[in-house]
Amino acid sequence: MAERLPPTPFELLHMVTELQQANQRMTEENQRMARQIANLNNTRIENNNDRQERTEEAEQQSGPTHVSDTAQHEEEQPEHNEEARQDNENDDQESSPGPFMAEVMNFVLPRRFTLPTTLTPYDGLGDPKKYIKNFTSIMIVNGASDKVLCRCFPSYLDGPALDWFCSLPAGSISRFRDISKPFEEHFAGSAIYLHDSDYLNTIKQGQHESLKDYMTCFTKIAISIPDLHPKVELHAIKSGSRPGKFQETIAVAKPKTMAEFREKAKGQIDIEELRQAQKTEKSHYRDDDRPRDKKKNFKPTSRYESYTQFNTKHDDIIKEILNSKLIKPPRRAGSYPDSKGTDRSKYCSFHQKHGHTTDDCVIAKDLLERLARQGHLDKYIGGHIQRRTPPLETKARPHNTTEIKTDQTTTILNNQHV
Repeated sequence: MAERLPPTPFELLHMVTELQQANQRMTEENQRMARQIANLNNTRIENNNDRQERTEEAEQQSGPTHVSDTAQHEEEQPEHNEEARQDNENDDQESSPGPFMAEVMNFVLPRRFTLPTTLTPYDGLGDPKKYIKNFTSIMIVNGASDKVLCRCFPSYLDGPALDWFCSLPAGSISRFRDISKPFEEHFAGSAIYLHDSDYLNTIKQGQHESLKDYMTCFTKIAISIPDLHPKVELHAIKSGSRPGKFQETIAVAKPKTMAEFREKAKGQIDIEELRQAQKTEKSHYRDDDRPRDKKKNFKPTSRYESYTQFNTKHDDIIKEILNSKLIKPPRRAGSYPDSKGTDRSKYCSFHQKHGHTTDDCVIAKDLLERLARQGHLDKYIGGHIQRRTPPLETKARPHNTTEIKTDQTTTILNNQHV
């Protein structure tokens, strides 16, 4: 049969959290029950005292003066005496102090005394000696006496432990030692520890686990192991660390105590947290914040305030002047790579690429306007010759060629074809 794997630290932590929540609820319920029991006991004591006082007064007022009269009175009313005896027995049973003796049960708790809420009820699992030690230390700090310890101890029992207390003989407890010793002996077998020192050797730092997380997990388990030798703890935490620079540092430094080991680990933890913070900061950079290529950001703008109205589409004019060698296409025309998501339903005859039309191309529009103002496109201007003055930025060129600058290209006009 395969061995059952021990629970993971996460599962243990989850189990501990659930137990703490359940114990907290049981503590609140036990406190409520303890208050009710205390109120009932105080009321019962007061009623008993009142009943006793009334009985004594009645006996003094109507009691017989001679012994013979008393005997005669009892003989005359035997049925009444029998009923009274049964009522007294019932009252004695109802006012029975349970495992506590009368002096403990009749002890009135101080008015300002409140039950501590930091201790969870004992349900039969765990070390009973350790629980008694925790209980007495908490109660003594709150100024509790031996009788207060006896009265309050049942409020911190639950499940099988409470059943055990209720089964104790009546009137068997007069001091706290009478309950603490039997308690430790009865639940001695319940001293269950989740792990021992050998289990520490199974705790290893994960490949991507930070040193801080590893030490936190290791420490939580180490503090639950009783009588753990410091050298065993130091050897286990060193051997469980992931191979790397920190383990090499520890091998050189050779810390002899856990305090020295934690001092060395603190520097490595600071380095890891700094690197993680830098990585997180870089991952939050947006694409808009990154520097972009100037060519990608380039958006041509119109260079003229008004444009000539042609009687032919821009696309047809561009095709015709390219075929007639009036202008040359851009150097990279036809070799532009189409980016992802390019609208292939649109095509520019000047750039010879998809993504926009010739009519929408600002560069082609400026080129045609410059040619029109130089008088090279008169036949496309509604039958009227509209020769315009060239723009100021146009410079003198040799008599046989005219150079027209476009974005990222230089188009050469051959005057011989005009």
